[in-house]
Amino acid sequence: MKIIKKAKERTAEDTRKLRGTVADIIDTVCAEGDAALKEYSRRFDGFVRESSRVSREEIEAAYARMDAADIEDLKAARSNIEAFAKAQLASMSEVKDFSPQPGIFLGHRIIPVSSCCCYVPGGRYPLFSTALMLITPAKAAGVGRVVATAPVVHGTGSINYKTLVAMDLAGADEIYAVGGAQAIAAFSYGTEEIRPVDIIVGPGNQFVAEAKRQCYGQVGIDFIAGPSEVLAIADAEADPEVLAADLLAQCEHDPNAKSFLLATDENLARAVIDAVEKELPTLETEEIARRSWEDYGEVVLLDDLDEAVSVCNEYAPEHLEVNIREPERILDRLTNYGSLFIGGNTAEAFGDYASGTNHTLPTVRAARYTGGVWVGTFLKTCTHQRMTAEAAASIAPLVSRMARGEGLIAHAIAAEKRYGGK
Repeated sequence: MKIIKKAKERTAEDTRKLRGTVADIIDTVCAEGDAALKEYSRRFDGFVRESSRVSREEIEAAYARMDAADIEDLKAARSNIEAFAKAQLASMSEVKDFSPQPGIFLGHRIIPVSSCCCYVPGGRYPLFSTALMLITPAKAAGVGRVVATAPVVHGTGSINYKTLVAMDLAGADEIYAVGGAQAIAAFSYGTEEIRPVDIIVGPGNQFVAEAKRQCYGQVGIDFIAGPSEVLAIADAEADPEVLAADLLAQCEHDPNAKSFLLATDENLARAVIDAVEKELPTLETEEIARRSWEDYGEVVLLDDLDEAVSVCNEYAPEHLEVNIREPERILDRLTNYGSLFIGGNTAEAFGDYASGTNHTLPTVRAARYTGGVWVGTFLKTCTHQRMTAEAAASIAPLVSRMARGEGLIAHAIAAEKRYGGK
């Protein structure tokens, strides 16, 4: 392994202060409800709405600002996302009357959660694509109440109009103009105006992420998301300009975003660095992208693809691109990633917007233990069982012995009542 461009080490953030700030916000929302939301809106957004809930009139006004072509683009992207979510749903099935021994019948049902909140970040960019990615699979799963929320554009009191239209097109049942840690608290515990939900999904800044962490248990969450990441595995046959474009597509998200190239050819690695430097001045987002690339861009030369697989599985990236000749050689051995993009034709940006897979994915090595948001995020697998009197009498002695072995006598008696013995 040879490091050609090294990333800066991430320093530990002052998480203690962050935890305290977020805890205070959650406590205040729990104690003061809507009054707290209005005060945080005044302080952070520079505008106080009369109601947090977005009216139908506001939604129609947002549509009036949209070009017909933009609306059709949103519909086309949503169609692909919905089609894949429904295909995922169809791959799941109930288990009915499985019998491990005569007279015992086991099964499970797949049940959608009753309600969810889809948090769509505002931040530097209006991420209307995230509205599609969160709301669409929730609707496909059959969630009864799908709520969407997003921070307002500073000083306006309104959600970005494209985001608002995307929320409506995706099928949100309720839309609220609330952002930040206070939104997570409101949808976790409820206020006078906002009914709490069963699960909150979606990315956000460090305050949103910390609020999800602290509210977990009171409410379900998808995962804790950090800065965006892409890792590309490439060999000598890859196009350096294509790779540079894909790396910079992640860099422009955030100064803390990470772009990582694992190359098996040094000429290719250096050509990618040159291509990045050539493209950067052409970007309107150069300031952010350059900071990300200079601080956290990394280019590593590896001895072979076996080493690439090992490094990649250890890193567990959010987005993984495999841009090599015959990528099938290593695909089965790649196990830790949020979403996989195979071959030079498959831009990670396609998945960000419109190909159909979800772009809400695990970061900071969370791909070791979870995938991204999908239709199953909004579903519960709940087991059930029934048995005949003969089966109960047959299994009761085993259960009685095990329960008495653990010292749980009432458990043993409950089993023994089914066959009248000890």
